Amino acid sequence: MGKYRDCYEKGWKLLLEAGIEEAALEARLLLEWVCGTDRNTLLVHGDRAVSAGERQAYEEAIARRSCRIPLQQITGRQVFMGLEFQVNGHVLVPRQDTEILVEEVMRELQDGMRVLDLCTGSGCILVSLLHYSNDCMGVGTDISSEALAVARRNGVALLGPEKEYAFLESDLFDQVEGRYDIIVSNPPYIRQEEIDTLMPEVRDHEPRMALDGGADGLDFYRRIVAESPSYLTGGGRLYLEIGWDQGDAVQELLLRKGFREVNVVQDYAGLDRVVWGCWPILNQVGNQRNSE
Repeated sequence: MGKYRDCYEKGWKLLLEAGIEEAALEARLLLEWVCGTDRNTLLVHGDRAVSAGERQAYEEAIARRSCRIPLQQITGRQVFMGLEFQVNGHVLVPRQDTEILVEEVMRELQDGMRVLDLCTGSGCILVSLLHYSNDCMGVGTDISSEALAVARRNGVALLGPEKEYAFLESDLFDQVEGRYDIIVSNPPYIRQEEIDTLMPEVRDHEPRMALDGGADGLDFYRRIVAESPSYLTGGGRLYLEIGWDQGDAVQELLLRKGFREVNVVQDYAGLDRVVWGCWPILNQVGNQRNSE
């Protein structure tokens, strides 16, 4: 047996020694996860008894985090758009930056629209859009069957039976049929040479295929922009999350393809985060021929 506050302080010091930037916060979150408590417990009930089983589980969690395994992979969950998503090592941990992408889509998302989410991963983008809309239909694609298993679990947990959606194993559009009002994607966009410079939590513990965007980071954007007109309705929109220095390049890809109203949207730090464009309503047949 031990005291709650003593366990926390020991965990915090171990994480600090391991170089975890937010050691105090993460030590508290892991203790709350193990004990089923909340943030008030440390403040008000610091003398709470911790059982031998809880202490062992906490020490194991601290040891894993000290090895730079992401906190979210240890707890198996991450909050995104106010919803709690299941995550593991087969998917990228949903990030707050990606909420900018979802918020931009929601500005134009209307009831009854059809949404296609490419490189869906945990399904956080598609599930969030369907959760906060009415009568929309969604399809999420990913090349990873392991990632799709996570996405399907999130769909079951967070979407009611009235929602219409499917998750398909597909290399981008390969298994996709029909047309959509909105296509959205947070594709791999890290330059190959930069992957080894990323934080250990990302470099060593998140799926490389979800990071690697090719030599210049633009491989997936080229494919998505080239093929998306064949799957967009007239007036449909394409939304892409981008790296902070890719705004001009991705914007140019959309403009050259014939997209209209192309915009670059910044995140809360003032960095380029989303590029979107509208596929013309007029001359759709001609535009489709030009895209093939």
